[in-house]
Amino acid sequence: MTADRRRPDHRSDHRSDRHPVRPGDLRHVVTHLITPLLMCIGMGLAYLGAFADPSPHHLPVAIVGTGTHAQVLAQTINDTAHGELEARTVPDRATAVGQLKNQEIFGAYLAGGNQANGTGTGTGTTDRAALSRNGDAHHGPELLVATAGSDTSATVVQKIFTPLAARQGAPLTVTDIAPTAAHDPTGQGIFFLLVALSIGSYASVAVIGGAGAVLPMRIRAALATGTSFVVAVIGTLFAGPVFHLVDHGLWALWGMAWLYSAGILLLGTGLHIFLKRWTTLGVMVLFVMLNFTSSGGIFRPEMQNGFFAALHSFWNGAGFVEGTRSHVYFDGHGLAGHVWTLAGWLLVGMLMVAAAALTEQRRRTAEAEAVANAGAVAAAAVAATMPERAPGRTPERAAARPTAQRDSETEEEMEEAVGV
Repeated sequence: MTADRRRPDHRSDHRSDRHPVRPGDLRHVVTHLITPLLMCIGMGLAYLGAFADPSPHHLPVAIVGTGTHAQVLAQTINDTAHGELEARTVPDRATAVGQLKNQEIFGAYLAGGNQANGTGTGTGTTDRAALSRNGDAHHGPELLVATAGSDTSATVVQKIFTPLAARQGAPLTVTDIAPTAAHDPTGQGIFFLLVALSIGSYASVAVIGGAGAVLPMRIRAALATGTSFVVAVIGTLFAGPVFHLVDHGLWALWGMAWLYSAGILLLGTGLHIFLKRWTTLGVMVLFVMLNFTSSGGIFRPEMQNGFFAALHSFWNGAGFVEGTRSHVYFDGHGLAGHVWTLAGWLLVGMLMVAAAALTEQRRRTAEAEAVANAGAVAAAAVAATMPERAPGRTPERAAARPTAQRDSETEEEMEEAVGV
């Protein structure tokens, strides 16, 4: 009996080590799971909606020639394409090259011989003098593309015109008038540079908006601007000396990278005042789900549905991708418009910071007035009743609770943003 009484009760020890699960703790975890689940839904809808079933929508192409054959061929393509292609005729090869470099078209087909220029009698003989005058001296069918504008669009155009050349009984010659950099054969390196710049920018928003919440808004705005400089430098180093995606014009690339990053950081910093812990989800919707999918880095808008094609016309990611392409590969054609797009987003970010500063000032003024009123009421009550102070409930501890709670929320938000 004595030995039994001395034997330790391990079952009792195990029971004492277990902590009961409080409903509030479980509810806290489930509430925080809402954000990643919404991200899952949003990413699925955005990426699959934009990339799952790419097909041309009014993709502009050209038939080189001025004769009846070129006009009939263009009309036949339009009639049979059912809105996938928009074929036009151009008089000569030089005009087609110019439109490709201006990204007005994404492929130009030269049938070869007299058919390309409308010369001869249609018997298949070649008027070499006319071909030479028009810069079209070739013997078989030729397709002009510009892979720097979009490798996927060039591939689609090639698949369309290859069977057409085969019916002429000659192999199709593909000429790339704007090839990509040697170390970026698909031209998609610019898109992945966009991804790196975006992650560096929107992940910094949670740190500046969360951990920097105790700082004045002007200091947070300065931090956001400074961080964007650093992010742009990192991106430029990746594009230039590290991976050689861009072999010239790095200063201009840095300028566009800074405009892009600063717009995200300032807009996100301002939004943090209104969205709080939902800021991470908000910036991911703006600068990942809608941004990457509409940037044109993988598929141009002519290969996407109307929603993402419309976003491409004014979204900041499209401004950076198309601006970089224009600067690096197309002699700056259309560059000013893309820079203005980036500048517009930066302006929106500055306005958002200003609105957030005013809102935060009003909130703090209201909180100060509420604290002052509560303090006056409490002082009057204490003076009237003089109750004994409860242990562990000093005013200092009571005031510290909101701060600790805010710190916990800030830490959770930053962990969530960095984890994503």
